[in-house]
Amino acid sequence: MSELQRLIKEQLKNEEFKREWDRLEPRYQVITQLLKLRIKYDLTQKQFAEKVGTTQAVISRIENGNVNIGIDFLERVAKAFGKKVEVKLI
Repeated sequence: MSELQRLIKEQLKNEEFKREWDRLEPRYQVITQLLKLRIKYDLTQKQFAEKVGTTQAVISRIENGNVNIGIDFLERVAKAFGKKVEVKLI
């Protein structure tokens, strides 16, 4: 786990930080959820990528906000982690 991952994981225990983290702009919410999932399972980008059937480079670009994420990718992530995809229009 990288130092940044450790820091975020630790900071998410702080309710004020968690509230602000969760309030990120909607376009970053999916990226944030993917990063939180990766941190929760203590996975490197490479391990996460292997689990969902992509490359580490793609995960890096996603986490840096440089890739548009499609529903098909989210469905692969959900399946890999026993989750479901839920889309909300607010």
